[in-house]
Amino acid sequence: MSGRRKFLKKAALGTVGLSALYTNTSLAKDTVLTSEKYGTNIAKNPLIISTWNHGLAANQAAWDTLKKGESGLSAIETGLKISEADPKVRSVGFGGLPDREGKVTLDACIMDQNSDCGSVSFLQGIKHPISVARKVLEDTPHVMLTGQGALNFALSKGFKEENLLTPESEKAWKNWLEKSKYQPVINIENHDTISMLIIDAEGNLTGGCTTSGAAWKMHGRVGDSPIIGAGLFLDNEVGAAAATGLGEAVIRTAGSAMVVELMRQGKSPNEACKEIVERIYNKHKNHKDMPYLQVGFIAVNKQGEYGGYSLRGGFNYAVCDDEKGNRMEKPGSKMTWKD
Repeated sequence: MSGRRKFLKKAALGTVGLSALYTNTSLAKDTVLTSEKYGTNIAKNPLIISTWNHGLAANQAAWDTLKKGESGLSAIETGLKISEADPKVRSVGFGGLPDREGKVTLDACIMDQNSDCGSVSFLQGIKHPISVARKVLEDTPHVMLTGQGALNFALSKGFKEENLLTPESEKAWKNWLEKSKYQPVINIENHDTISMLIIDAEGNLTGGCTTSGAAWKMHGRVGDSPIIGAGLFLDNEVGAAAATGLGEAVIRTAGSAMVVELMRQGKSPNEACKEIVERIYNKHKNHKDMPYLQVGFIAVNKQGEYGGYSLRGGFNYAVCDDEKGNRMEKPGSKMTWKD
C-alpha cells in the first residue's frame, strides 16, 4: 500500500507539472499577460520592442514590413531608418547633436538569427548608418567598419554623402561652446539611442541599434551601440537584449551579452535586465560617472517574454504585437534622479 500511495502521489504531481507546462505554453502563444510575481510580459509572436518614445514610429514601420512577409533584417532596417531620418530625434542620425568639434558621428549595428552581424562606427555624412551596417553584414567578411573606411564602403555601395548637422543642432552646439563643459545628459528629454528587437512569427530573433552618441563627446569617441555584446546581442536559441544610456558603462560590463546569458540560465527578461543593471550600479556607485549615469536594457526570450529595467527612472520602451497593438510601457528602475 505504501508503494502504491507513493506512486499515485508522484503521478499526481507529474500531472500537475504537465498541466502547468501546457498552460504556460498556451499562454505564450495565445495571449498577452503580466505576471504579478515575476513582472513577466508574454506576447504572441511576432513581437517588436524598441527603446524610447520614438520607438513607436519605428515599431510601426517595422511591423508593416513584417506583415508584408519581409525578413526581420528588413524590418529592423526599415524601422530604425525612421528615427535616423527624423531631425526632431536629436540623439539619432540626421539632426543628431554633434561632438565637441561640431561633427555628427554615427554608430549602428544589426544582427540576425544566424548570429551574422554588421556594424559601423564613427561614420560621418551618411544619413542611414543602419543600412550601411546591414551591407557590412551581407557584403563583407567583416563585422565592423569604422571612420573613413566605413564612409568609403558606404559610398562604394551607392550611399550619398550629406550634411547631417541641422541648424537647430548647430545652434545647440554653439551655445554649448560658450562654456564647453562636458557632462552627458541622458534621458532628460526622454530619448537616446534607439535599439530594436524582433521575434518573428516563426520565433526567430533579429536586433539593431543606431545612434549619434553622446552630445559633445570627444571627436572619435565610440559608444556601446555598434559593439556586438555591449549595445546588442542575441542568441537565437535563447533570446535577445539591447541597451541604451551611457555607453561606457555598458561596454565595461558587456551588458547585452550578459543579459542573454542570464536568460540562458533561466531568468526572465525582466530579471536578467535587472541583475545587469544592479551589476552596473555596483561597479559605478563610487565612479566619476555616477552623478549622471543612466543605463537601460530591453530583452525578449524565445518564449515571447519581454521586459526591461533601468538604473534611474524615466526610461520607457515601445512594444508592438497583434494583441495590444503599438504602445509604450514603463519598466522598473533601481533609483530616481534624486538618489
